[in-house]
Amino acid sequence: MSGFSFVFTKEQLATLLNNNPETEEWFEAMAEILPKYDITTVERVAGFVAQCAHESNNFRSLEENLNYSEDALNSVFGRYFGPGERDASEYARNPEKIANYVYMDEYRSARGALGNTEPGDGWRFRGRGLKQLTGRNNYAAFGETVGMSAEEAVEYVKTKPGALESACWFWDKANCNKFADEKDIVGMSKRINGGTIGLEDRKRRWEQALNVLRNGSASKHTTVKVGSRGEAVEEVQKALGITADGIFGSATESAVKKWQKNNGLSADGIVGPKTAARLLNQ
Repeated sequence: MSGFSFVFTKEQLATLLNNNPETEEWFEAMAEILPKYDITTVERVAGFVAQCAHESNNFRSLEENLNYSEDALNSVFGRYFGPGERDASEYARNPEKIANYVYMDEYRSARGALGNTEPGDGWRFRGRGLKQLTGRNNYAAFGETVGMSAEEAVEYVKTKPGALESACWFWDKANCNKFADEKDIVGMSKRINGGTIGLEDRKRRWEQALNVLRNGSASKHTTVKVGSRGEAVEEVQKALGITADGIFGSATESAVKKWQKNNGLSADGIVGPKTAARLLNQ
């Protein structure tokens, strides 16, 4: 996949997202957007996918669920409901009313943090995207980087590219590439959610992603040559810039020999470990 330092495939992503039915659309968006934020190495992509998949239920939950019961409101938003505060029963199962109370700056301890000051801002700028972008200030800051107003950013984040790019923006802002490079899953998780909530699942996803992305390319597969078929052959053909039909025939052999000769390797037309390592990571 152009722009990445390794062979990144749709099949790998499908594995990491537990066969999300919209994997192809997510993959296309990632192929375009991740390189813009320098999320291009195995460690960086693994960290990004692991964290976002945890936060969004494998890229399936793209909007905050505020359909809380009375008991849930008292538990999750205890500072806003209960003795001396508002009656949760009057807000239960009313997401818009909840958002326009708990997410409005005038009712929050950190006044001005979200920037929700206009009527309806709490609901308008509720959490969306793979990393739950929340609050007028955050939508405005993200929107500025993509040439949009806060209101326009809301509409963009409702789309798959926007849901993805808003998470990339947060990832970049939190300097998460550094933590991925250092293989610091704990530090990465703290930057993503401010603590270690869900750390065991994040670790599990991180290890799985590293394994899938490292071992899913032809450089880790058995040698491919005339007569070989399948994904490994297709990856080689894509790297050579020829028709990628997954069938290693005479045309592919000729292209391999030419590439090997031009790159100082023995021109035997066989893609073994040495050829694969250079061809697929050039």
